[in-house]
Amino acid sequence: MSLRLQPVQVGTGSSDTESQLVFSDGFLVAVLVHLSDGHDDAGSWFLEAGFGPVDHPVPPTFADLDEAQVWIAQRLER
Repeated sequence: MSLRLQPVQVGTGSSDTESQLVFSDGFLVAVLVHLSDGHDDAGSWFLEAGFGPVDHPVPPTFADLDEAQVWIAQRLER
């Protein structure tokens, strides 16, 4: 399985607009948002939305995009 990221700007209603769409085999599986300076974990990536097995009741944050991709891939392999 390979993941493909596509940078986008998301209208979150806050200054957190830098985002990545995450695709697996052509399907959108997640939206990751880069957290701005107004957050305790600024610079981290937040799972704004996950679809199918990537959906999570308590969306996690990740130190970087590599960590996020590993987590997403693990969820998709289940």
